[in-house]
Parts: sequence; structure tokens; C-alpha cells
Amino acid sequence: MFSRISGLVAAVAIAATIGFSPVHAQESKPADAASAVVEAAAPAAADAAAPAAPAKEHMDNPYGLQAMLAHGDMVSKGVLALLLIMSMGSWYILITKLWDTHKLSKEAQDVRATFFKKATLADGVKGLSEGSAFRYIAGSAIEASEHHEGALTENIDRSTWVTMNIDRSVSDVQARVQTGLGFLATVGSTSPFIGLFGTVWGILQALTAIGVAGQASIDKVAGPVGEALIMTAIGLAVAVPAVLGYNWLVNRNKAVMTQVRNFAGDLHGVLMGNRQVSKR
Repeated sequence: MFSRISGLVAAVAIAATIGFSPVHAQESKPADAASAVVEAAAPAAADAAAPAAPAKEHMDNPYGLQAMLAHGDMVSKGVLALLLIMSMGSWYILITKLWDTHKLSKEAQDVRATFFKKATLADGVKGLSEGSAFRYIAGSAIEASEHHEGALTENIDRSTWVTMNIDRSVSDVQARVQTGLGFLATVGSTSPFIGLFGTVWGILQALTAIGVAGQASIDKVAGPVGEALIMTAIGLAVAVPAVLGYNWLVNRNKAVMTQVRNFAGDLHGVLMGNRQVSKR
């Protein structure tokens, strides 16, 4: 009896083992396939995400200077063009006048060192470069000293006559040195107001856009207000270099003209010392 029961239990165990094994194998195969697919897809997803991470969407500024040039009206573009012309003119005058004063100061040093060491004033004049301010002053003084005649000038003594001609020549040189300072002063005093006009015009455009739209949305206000602020900034950017350049040139001109007047005074003393002037 016991052997029969043992045989029956063994048969049931064998049957259960045979029936469970295919099911477990079928369940393990899909699981292994799914894990393999996930492992294969993970590097591909990582590779696809790697170049996309640093990429950022590029957005143009719709309220900057480029947008104003593209969509601005004639008034805003005209104000911008006027400020540009004023800026170019002020920088041109500043650079050229700085070069002129530098050259004149160097000529003053050379004249001071060599002119009055010549044997005659005529030799000193010949040693000066053509177009030099000092040659112009010396030539005018010598001409006045040699030609002091005529019914109208006979009542003027020689010293006063030579002094008048030297002062006139120095005034001509000073007027030539100061050319362009008026433009710098004009730019420095008016460009902020021109930029302010652009600001007022931009605010007017913003208010007009609000009135037409019937609501104060940011897209209706941001563009004109941005143009207004740009005009203000450009006006100040034009005015500040012009004012600084004007003050700088005025101080340099004073220093250079002091050297010119010193030369003119020494020249007058030489002419009044009965120094013979050789014929040229």
C-alpha cells in the first residue's frame, strides 16, 4: 500500500515538473528580450540627447536698434541720421585739430631752437617749412619792416607798424587753429536735445499704438519706448565726446598760441634792434 502511494506521489511530481518548465522558459525569454531592447535603446537615447542639451533657441531682439532701422518711421530714421552726421563731424574735427596742434607745437620747439641762431632773418625764414604758421608770421613781419612807406602810414612809427602786422598775423593763425571748435560746441549743446526729440516722438508713437489698440499691452508699448530709449542713449553718446573734445582742444590751443606769441615777441625785438635783413 505504501509503495503504491509513493509511486503516485512521484508520478505527480514528475508531471508537475514537466508542465512548469516550458512556462518558466517562455516567461524568462520575453523578459530577457525586453531587457536587451532597453539596454540597446539606452545608448541611442543618450547619444540623441547629448547634442540636443547645449542647443538653445536663438531669438532676435524685436525692440533693438536693428528693429528700429527695419520698422522705424521717417522721423526716427531722420533723427538717427542727423546724430550720426554730427558724431562723424565731431570726431573728424577732434582728430584733425589734435594733429594740427601737435604739429604746431613741434614746429614751435624747432623754431625756438634754430630760427634765431641763423645769420639773418631771411636765412631763418628759408629754414622754415612751406605753409608753416611761423613762416607766415616771420614773412609778414619782415615785409612790414621793409615797406614802411606811404602817405597813410607815415604818421605811424615803424615799431607800431610792425607790431600791428605781427598781431594781425598771429590773429590769423589763431583763427585757423580754432576752426571747428564752434561745430564741437554746437554738437555738444544740441545733440542731447535732438535725442530727447527722438524720445518724445517714440513715446508719442507708443501712446498712439495704445489708443488704436484700445488696450495697454506690452507688445504695443515696448517697441516705441525701446526706440525712445535708444535715441536718448545715442544723443548722449554724441554729446559727451564733443564736449570733452572741445574743452581739450581749447586748452591745447591756449598752450600752442602762447608759444606762437612768444615767437612773435622775440621776432619784433629782433626787427626793432636794427638787425639788417638780407635780400631774398
